[in-house]
Order: sequence, then structure tokens, then C-alpha cells
Amino acid sequence: MRTVFRWFLRVLLAFVLAAIVVGLWKREEITRLLAVNSLFEEDRIVANFSHMNRAFLTVPVPRGDGPVTELPEGAPALLPDGIGQWIEDRAITSLLVLKDGKVVHESYHQGTGPADLRIGWSFAKSYLSVLFGIMMEEGAISSLDDPVIKYAPALKGSAYDGATLRNVLQMTSGVAFDEDYLDYNSDINRMGRVLALGGTMDGFAAGLVARATAPGTHWHYVSIDTHVLGMIIRGATGRDIPSLLSEKVIAPLGLEQAPYYITDGEGVAFALGGLNMTTRDYARFGLMIEQNGQIDGRRVVSADWLAASTTPTAPTEPGRIRYGYQWWIPKDGPADVVMARGIYGQYLYIDRARDAVIVVTAADLRFREKGVHGRNMAMLRAIAGAL
Repeated sequence: MRTVFRWFLRVLLAFVLAAIVVGLWKREEITRLLAVNSLFEEDRIVANFSHMNRAFLTVPVPRGDGPVTELPEGAPALLPDGIGQWIEDRAITSLLVLKDGKVVHESYHQGTGPADLRIGWSFAKSYLSVLFGIMMEEGAISSLDDPVIKYAPALKGSAYDGATLRNVLQMTSGVAFDEDYLDYNSDINRMGRVLALGGTMDGFAAGLVARATAPGTHWHYVSIDTHVLGMIIRGATGRDIPSLLSEKVIAPLGLEQAPYYITDGEGVAFALGGLNMTTRDYARFGLMIEQNGQIDGRRVVSADWLAASTTPTAPTEPGRIRYGYQWWIPKDGPADVVMARGIYGQYLYIDRARDAVIVVTAADLRFREKGVHGRNMAMLRAIAGAL
């Protein structure tokens, strides 16, 4: 009996030691996974969105050596009635309004501040659209009708084999992908766990083999399409996204602080939603778009590319919000309004006719509820209309 007990103790000790070794070996991955699982908890979401580098691997995006582009103060805007309640209801963390390139409103909420490098989520898609256009202009990418696998051969045999660059830009790749952020087992959340555990985003994209529709026939918003755009740019240039974006887009903008990207375990930027910047620096990007591709006398991207990418060419359903090349265009109202959007209430609203740029960051846990987006659009229009 004593021998059996000793044997049991040895086995138990071996299991305990093995657990300790695995725990130490995988401590970083486990810590990140725990952080991701609590990323959207009500008591943590605000701080998490201003400190994503606590939960994920990251890489800096150098701001360059140039001067900061000034955002001079303008006469304070008279904001619409009800804006205070809207800020509270929608868990707004920052609101910045530019009129004619001048700051006419800037406020921070829920303990956040102007120095916070906050995640814009799918704001990043529109940054990649600009970078893609520059690569087209420089000749690294020859045609929007080129097949995806010409530049991203790792996707041969995947659902992207047969899709064109235009299809991916417009979110008409046809790939079967579940973008339900509130479903733990959805594709978008599986992708998030791959990211948190240091997996490979390229491998995740290559593993998507099912199609929902034929490429080019149906618009379906799937974030993984933007990762594929990043693969295309990397394949065309031999460069990584952070250094290329830094050189071609970030440095000319004259930002106050260097942004950073979330990355996967191979150091590949989470280009579809992992860019983190200050609110004022998001506004500088919006100002460049509002000014048809230039800022402070510097040309960043051609007006022709911006016109093409912000034209609603994707086959969205009639009467629904419209889409271009990684840009949103409201379903009604003037054609001069274009937006970048992110989950949990992020908006970069650009009204070129009014020379207005509005940046909204938020931690809105109810962003998917019926009517929320409509109320947000009404408030953004009201702010722009009051300028």
C-alpha cells in the first residue's frame, strides 16, 4: 500500500511540475488570452481601448522626423442640443471637431485624455486603402483587376483564389466569414484568439476555403478581406505594413505621437483593425482626406485615388449604407460625406462640402442595438450642420 501511495505521489508531482513548466512557457500567451477575454468587460473596456498594448503584441509606426502639423484653435462650435446626453448614452471617450482645419471642439470623457493612443478598430481599413492607392500610383500594383494570388501566392487554393484586388477592396471577395462580434465562436472572434495567442494571421486567411458567393457578385462586410489587402501590399513591395505606412502616410501627416499596430505572433500588423493613435492624430488623417489627399502643403495620395475609393461602387443593397474601397458612404445625404468606422462606436466623419472633420471614439457596449447607428449618424450630421 505504501508503494502504491509513493507511486501516486510521484505521478502527482510530475503532473504538477509539468503544469508549472507549461504555465511558465505559455505564460505570455495565457496572459494575453485572459486579457482578450476581458477586453470588452464593462469595467475595463474604456481603459483597454486606450492601452491595447497590454493585451497584444505590438510594433511601433514611426512618425518620422518632420514637424507636427498644427491644428489651430478656432471659434468654439455651438454644438447641437442633446449632445451631452448622447455622449453619456454612447459611452463617448473623445470628441474632436475641425472646421476649416481648426479645432472648434475637443473634449475627453470617462477618464481618458488627449495623449491616449486609442484603438480605432476599423479606422485602420481606410488607412490601408490610402496606402494601397499610393502603391498603385507608384506602380508596385499594376491593376485592380489582377488576381489576388498574383501578389499573395500563399492564398492559392483558398477562398481568395479567383478573387481580384477590386473584389477585396470592395468587400465582394465572396469568402464565407461570420463577422458577429457578439458570438464567441464566430470567425471574427476565432481570428481574435489566433491574434491573442501569437498565431499567424496569414495562415488563418489561407485556411479560409469556403465561399458564400462568387467573387464580385455580392457585398458582404468581412474584415479578413482587409488583412488580404495587407498581404497583397506586402507581396507587391517586399515591405512590412508598419514601415511602409510610416514612410508613405504617417510621416507626411505630421503627427504628434508615433502610433502602433497590434501584431500577430509573426510580427505581421493587424492591418484590418489594430492601429492605435491619439484623437488629434486621427483628425489629421481626416483633414488630409477632406483636403483631397494633401495636408500642410504636402501631397500624401492623389485626389484621383481618393475620388475613386470614396465613390460607392460596391454592390450594396439599395437603400442601405454604401461602400467604396474600404470607405463608408452614408445611404443618404450629400456625396461629399465619407466615413471610416470602427466597432464599439468609433467614427471618422468627413464632410468635404462643409470643410468639417469629426472624430468620435467610444466604448459603447450597445453599439449593435437597433437604432444606435442611426442616432449616431443624426448627431454627426447635426454637429456638421451647426458649423
